[in-house]
Amino acid sequence: MTDGKLEMIAPENSALVLIDFQPAMYQGVESHDRLSVMHNVQILAKGAKLFGLPTVLSTVAQDSFSGPFMPEVTELFPDHDIVDRTSINSWVDGNFRQAVAATGRKKIVLAGLWTEACVMFPTLDMLREGYDVHVVADACGDVTPEAHERAMQRLVQAGAVPMTALQYIFELQQDWARGVTYDGVMGILKAHSPYGIQVRFSKWALGEHASEAGAAAAE
Repeated sequence: MTDGKLEMIAPENSALVLIDFQPAMYQGVESHDRLSVMHNVQILAKGAKLFGLPTVLSTVAQDSFSGPFMPEVTELFPDHDIVDRTSINSWVDGNFRQAVAATGRKKIVLAGLWTEACVMFPTLDMLREGYDVHVVADACGDVTPEAHERAMQRLVQAGAVPMTALQYIFELQQDWARGVTYDGVMGILKAHSPYGIQVRFSKWALGEHASEAGAAAAE
């Protein structure tokens, strides 16, 4: 039997779970540049939308202290119910467990705030339940760099697979000849990654600038 961890993420075999990307949770993040985390979670959400991955969104204590899930994500999924919880560990919430089960997928790509609690706790429980969990390290954040790193180390030791946001989008695309999603992926890269600078330059070099150069040469 093939080890599930060796099976790449694909639109047909995985789901995305995003936990607690809320103002109060962002405010405590000191392990990463917060803007980078905001860009990386948008890479995940837009990738899930583009490739049709089932997606679960969850908040903690939205109305009492944490605030709403970041609108840059929720606006992508206007018909999604957001699972609001009181529990730090989302897995102990029955509505959250039902939402994950309803995806029909055992390979879960997960990110959230903060790594040492709201990411680690449900991941450990999901691993025990037989899920194959991939934690997107650069789309998570914690109160200190050490808190994030120790949590990621513990998760890897427990069997979770670490990955990055761009690795996720590239793993879904697989081949630049996959034309149906090519423009969408390029749009995500332009909006949310340094590589977007090269994408813009290439379009300029191969587009209007190249046409103008050709016209000038013809004269």
